Amino acid sequence: MIKKSRQREAILQCLVNRYDHPTAETVYLSIKDDFPNISLGTVYRNLGVLEENGQLMRIPMDNGSDRFDPNVVPHYHFLCRKCGCLQDVPMTALDSLNQLAQAHIDGIVESHALLFKGVCKRCSEDTK
Repeated sequence: MIKKSRQREAILQCLVNRYDHPTAETVYLSIKDDFPNISLGTVYRNLGVLEENGQLMRIPMDNGSDRFDPNVVPHYHFLCRKCGCLQDVPMTALDSLNQLAQAHIDGIVESHALLFKGVCKRCSEDTK
């Protein structure tokens, strides 16, 4: 069990109330008015603690600016290559994918993460 902290609780509440999968910097900017002495490093450390504790999911991005999701139920994401929005994909995660991969891996597959990439509806309509 992790020790409670007002800052960690604020970080988690910031995430729970959002669906845009924010970066650590976005979380920092969202709570710094309530915690003027908080640093970006503190936000990163607390996000790591919350991830290790199973309270949020880290979604690695190609540009290194990881995104965070409080929905820890296995699910997939869609990333728009134009605007960068990250959305949940409303489909059930396929456990059978772990089994398919297991046949090709010298080790034990425990889980998987899947990120679809393309152009979101809003961006595709902007080009019409």
